[in-house]
Amino acid sequence: MARDPEAEWRIDPSDYPASGSAAQRLRFLLRYAILAPSSHNTQPWLFRLAGDELELLADRRRALPVVDPHDRALVISCGAALGLLQVAMRRFGHAGDIELLPPGDADRLARVRLGPPHAATDTDRLRFEAIAARRTTRKAFASEPLPAGLAEDLHEIARLHGTQAALVTAHEDKAAIAALVARGDRAQFADPSFRRELGAWVHSRRAASRDGISGANFGMPDLMSALGGLVVRTFDMGGGVAAKDEQIATASPALLVVATTQDTPRDWLAAGASHAQMLLAITAAGLTAAYLNQPIEVSELRPALREAAGTAGAPQLLLRLGRGPRIPPAVRRPVAEVLLED
Repeated sequence: MARDPEAEWRIDPSDYPASGSAAQRLRFLLRYAILAPSSHNTQPWLFRLAGDELELLADRRRALPVVDPHDRALVISCGAALGLLQVAMRRFGHAGDIELLPPGDADRLARVRLGPPHAATDTDRLRFEAIAARRTTRKAFASEPLPAGLAEDLHEIARLHGTQAALVTAHEDKAAIAALVARGDRAQFADPSFRRELGAWVHSRRAASRDGISGANFGMPDLMSALGGLVVRTFDMGGGVAAKDEQIATASPALLVVATTQDTPRDWLAAGASHAQMLLAITAAGLTAAYLNQPIEVSELRPALREAAGTAGAPQLLLRLGRGPRIPPAVRRPVAEVLLED
């Protein structure tokens, strides 16, 4: 029987083991955490469950040494999983007790317990429902303004996590940032090492792989994704990708830069958690998003992005926001593949 590429996205909340042990409840809640976004859909996380305690671990076997030499994006991805876990815990009545970067093991990024009881709010429920509905897409967005109140929601999420959210809507400012995205595209695709690394993660949704990205992200039919990795590795597509990204970024209703005061693993975790919860607010508002992290990944462009966005912090993520077409979700590894149990 063929593997269902969307199986991990179909979760019945009524299956939550409310009367089960803490370990049983945490194991169920992980089904939501693994739906977090990650660079190249590498899903670079592991979890260790011991009694009533869950540890979030960096799976550095899934690192991207070319595009992410310091594992900054890897830690951000793990922070995103932590952010979704927080939302799921609150929905099911747990405030959550989270310790970041506990001492000892550099790969242990957080220690999580269910914490005291919490009465779920309407906002908790809306953002929880958005977890399985969230998508990112490279397709164009409708040219309509953001819904009223969304900007305030994004700034409040940033404040709660100690991060910064710079929302850019003026055409000239979007154009300036879009030009940086295009410069980043051209620089990255000119590097054969970048193309080889990216190509290794391009798969078809119909393949057995439970990670990576479809060739459809680069305008190829998914059926051609088996060849997509070869195409990406072999040809410098930077000029075409840059032109498309520049146009689509400028035309998007808004760009969002998530920044942090410092640039440490603790900040990366905060950026991951906060932006994951921002994506839920965006989804709940009927919108979607897409990543444009090239001016952050190409380090010499990062100061220019900070200036163009008008933020004092270190840019960690760049996204465009808008109303886009409905697309299938990205593939996911099941909990059984990422959970270690003592």
